[in-house]
Amino acid sequence: MTFSGLAYFLFTLLLAIVMGGITVYYYNPKRKEKVEEPKRRMLDDEQ
Repeated sequence: MTFSGLAYFLFTLLLAIVMGGITVYYYNPKRKEKVEEPKRRMLDDEQ
């Protein structure tokens, strides 16, 4: 494998790990209330 091939592979692997980390962080059950709070605020009646 050439250097550029290895670099592309490592970069792709890094992006996959970052994407997986973001997904795990966002869908963590501990964050559910914070994630869904803006949705509830938007649907609340302001009157």
